[in-house]
This record gives sequence, C-alpha cells and structure tokens, in this order.
Amino acid sequence: MKKEIGKILIYLAIIDGTIYGLLNIDIIYILTGINFFDLPFFIAFLTSPLFYGFVGILLVAKNIWKVHIEIWENIKLNWQNIKSVTLAVFIALFIRSFVAEPFNIPSGSMKPNLLVGDFIFVSKWSYGYSRHSLPFSLGWSDKKIFSKIPNRGDVVVFKTPEDNSTDYIKRVIGLPGDKIRIKNGQIIINNEIILRKRTDDFIDNDYNVSLKRNRKYIEYFESFQIEVLDLMDNGIADNTKLFTVPEGHFFVMGDNRDNSQDSRFDNTVGFIPFENLVGKARFVFFSLENSRFLQIWKWPTSIRSERIFQLIK
Repeated sequence: MKKEIGKILIYLAIIDGTIYGLLNIDIIYILTGINFFDLPFFIAFLTSPLFYGFVGILLVAKNIWKVHIEIWENIKLNWQNIKSVTLAVFIALFIRSFVAEPFNIPSGSMKPNLLVGDFIFVSKWSYGYSRHSLPFSLGWSDKKIFSKIPNRGDVVVFKTPEDNSTDYIKRVIGLPGDKIRIKNGQIIINNEIILRKRTDDFIDNDYNVSLKRNRKYIEYFESFQIEVLDLMDNGIADNTKLFTVPEGHFFVMGDNRDNSQDSRFDNTVGFIPFENLVGKARFVFFSLENSRFLQIWKWPTSIRSERIFQLIK
C-alpha cells in the first residue's frame, strides 16, 4: 500500500513540476484558486512537488540507499527513454525561453479583447531579449539584444520596475517623447484627441455572476482602431495630469479603462522601461469560461471554441 501511495506522489510531483516548468501553470492555483506564492513558506513547501515527490520516494524504498540503487537501476534500464524525454524537455524550454511563452489571463483589465480564462502565446523575439524576458532572470545586463521598438497599439507583456516577479499585460498607448493626458475618459496624445464612438454593449458574465452590460466604445487611432470598455463616468482615472513619456519608456493602458492598473498610476505601474518588455501577445490558443484548466469534466460547457486561435489585435 505504501509503495502504491509513493508511486502516486512521485508521478504527481513529476506532472506538477513539468506543467509548471513548461506551461507556467500552477496546479495548486488551478484547483483551489490560491496562489502558491501567497501561502506561508511552511505550507507552500508542504504543497510543493519537491516535498511530496521526496515523500513518495521514501515510501517506495525502505531507505535512502535503496532509493539511490533503484533510481540508478531505472536510469540504466530506461536510458533511451530518458534521452528522448530530456531532448523533448530541452526543446520545450528553448521554445518557451526564446520563441514563445504561454500566459494565462487572470483578470479583466484587457476586456473586451482578452477575457479571464484566455490562454495566450507571447512571442519572445518581438522586442529582443533582456534579463526580464529570459528564464530565471538570465542576462548580463538590463539592456536588450536584437531589440525592436514596439508600435503604438501593440499588446505587450512586461514587468514593472517595482515588481520584477509579476507579468502584466497591457496595450502600448504612448511612445518615447509623447505627451499624454486623459480628459473625460478620452485619450489626448500630443494635443490630438483620440476620437471614440459608442457601440454595442459588452455582455460580461465572468465568475458565474449575473450578466452585466458594460459600455463599449471603438477608439480611432491614426493607424488602427480598438474596442475598449468605459464602465462609468468620472472614473478614478478618467481625468489625469499631463504625462511626458521619457526616452526609452512606454505608456501602457488596459482596454478595460475603469478596471486597470496601468501607466496612469505612478505609484503602482508608471512608465515601462523598454528592457522590461517580455514579449508581444500574438493569439489565444485556449479559452475557458468560469472553470479552471484541470477541471476537464467542465470543458464541454466552458470551452470558448470561437476564441481558440483568435489573433490578438
């Protein structure tokens, strides 16, 4: 019985560690809604794959020496399989580090264009590489290599100067040197008002709450147009001071204008340094409504099939 429990713990540790390492998906959060890093250290350690994987090994073998012997024998017997798995993991890590990385949308700050439960791919090559975009903060300096400046309107993933551990996703509104102000909910860039037009309401039914009708607008920029939400008049950031974007920085905003912490708030986000950009959001590869990723039994009624492979504009 102990051996069977031990094997289950070992398999669970391998699956948990692999999913988090490759897909950036935390099983604890998916199943419970609790962020692993918000737990007290002792509890977080007890729920980590490192701990229960080790417990599983102890249950399978009678002592540490036997653990060593069993692992070594398995390695010799399964060397070919191990090489194949190692190669697959290396390729996956290379792709995730340098080509594209998956992210999950946890909040509604980018509605109506990105929804809670969307899983997206972000291209890592779009703006070059720095320690902020490489895994484990690798990199010899904050400066980017193979760099390319983002365009106004790009949806970007980034880290703030104050919080290097959290990934944010917003839209680039201001480029270096721009003068930006929000007045009565309308964006003014270099003294030019960005026109907007009211369109059909956005129906919001996240989190199984009663349906909400939110005001939706189309904003007309010089070379593109986007849909945004404006939930209320005289919102907390509907009227701002004049911002001048510093050299090498960008001004970003969420499309859900009254429900987004972004560059309008100096004390939390502020201007984003170019080197802090992680990548450009490209497309939605999976989407679930009101359910968690591993709740497979809910997929038939919660998958948003119309959003799969939808380009992010």
